[in-house]
Formats: sequence, C-alpha cells, structure tokens
Amino acid sequence: MNKKNDGKYKVIADNRQARYQYHILETYEAGIELKGTEVKSIRAGKCNVRDSYALIREGEAWLLNLHISPYQAASEFFNHEPRRTRRLLLHKQEIRKLIGKVEQQGLTLVPLKLYFKQGRVKVAIALAKGKKLYDKREDIKKRDDKRAMQRAMKQY
Repeated sequence: MNKKNDGKYKVIADNRQARYQYHILETYEAGIELKGTEVKSIRAGKCNVRDSYALIREGEAWLLNLHISPYQAASEFFNHEPRRTRRLLLHKQEIRKLIGKVEQQGLTLVPLKLYFKQGRVKVAIALAKGKKLYDKREDIKKRDDKRAMQRAMKQY
C-alpha cells in the first residue's frame, strides 16, 4: 500500500504556446530515454519544452530540440548536450498509428508537458494540426469575452 504519489504527477515544464498555435486532436504519454545528469537537471527544473517537436524515423519516435540545461554539480566530461535528440519510449502499435496519421493527414507531433510520474520522467505528446491566423484571433476573442462575463457576474 506504499505507492509513490498514488498515480499523481508533478509537472516540470509546460508548453502553453502549443495550445495557442495548434488544434490538439489526440494526446499520448511517452517515456524518454535520458542520461543521469539530464534527470538531475530536470529535477532541478532546468528544462524548456517550448520549441521542441517530435518525429518518427525508422520505426522509432524521437524528441528534438528539448532543452535540458547541463547539471551544475557535474563536470563537463560527464554532462550532456543541452539540445540533443532523445528517443521517446512508445509501444510499436502506438508508433504505427502515429506514422499513419502524421504522413497521410499531415499532422504534427508536439510535446505538451514534461512531468514525473511515479519517479519516472514522462512527456505528454499531442497529435496536432496547425491553426490559421483567424483561428488564433477567434480564440483570443472568446477568451476576452469569457473574462468580461466573469467580471460582470462578479459585480452582481
């Protein structure tokens, strides 16, 4: 009965810009293949998911452009490259499904957040379709209208 966090997770980095720039269609949870200094740096909160994206090459999923700062307490010899390509750990059937959707429908794989789940680093990746400029303007208008309604309700 001594489970770690009881299925809860601790968000380390969040890609808030992804929901603004893309229509999120499906989300998947994937593990990442990391080195020891990368995990220590992530625990310290020294990572950025903002400009990263995922690709599928030769039957494997890869996360590109994820920035994890070098660990300060380690020497340069044992440290890692900040923006190296990291392998995502997904089941073969999930990868096959993603290959079909990415290649045929022209969708993109975007990481939404990086988090710890039961002591392991996980990434929530999303199958997404890019938004047009008018879609972004529409979202901003809806958000502003919602805020105005909340203010009006608060005054009554």
